[in-house]
Amino acid sequence: MDTLGQGTALGHAGVLWSDDRLLGYGPMDETHREFYDVVFRLLTCQADTALDALAGVTRHAREHFEQENGWMQSTGFPSGQCHIDEHDAVLRSLTEVEQALREGRANETLAHQLAEHLLAWFPGHADYMDSALAAWMSKRQYGGKPVVIKRHLADTLA
Repeated sequence: MDTLGQGTALGHAGVLWSDDRLLGYGPMDETHREFYDVVFRLLTCQADTALDALAGVTRHAREHFEQENGWMQSTGFPSGQCHIDEHDAVLRSLTEVEQALREGRANETLAHQLAEHLLAWFPGHADYMDSALAAWMSKRQYGGKPVVIKRHLADTLA
């Protein structure tokens, strides 16, 4: 589903995503928008949709982290191992929660808590680790730092 479409985190009046999250490297920014979309689905899941919502987050996280890990490894990104280690820790948490849900040791409340933790963790991760990678990739690809234009829709609606 298009991340700008109806029924996504963006389609819910920007509940989670805003242009303040842009880092200036297009492929990364698009992946980050998708992250907010799948985590929103986990945050709002019901008992009967919790496993599917978590599977969506896990699938996205694997692809997201593999993409970033690949960029770091293929370009010799400094301090990449710390970044990769953080990705691995998130994947371990996702696996642990999935196992608890499957075994009936947890319910959608744990899925909601995981979503809340991901939403609390992600801005710092993006602001520090991903922004450095975005700058690195932009410099390699375009010869300079990324330029980020952020829309402030609330300002234009007032």
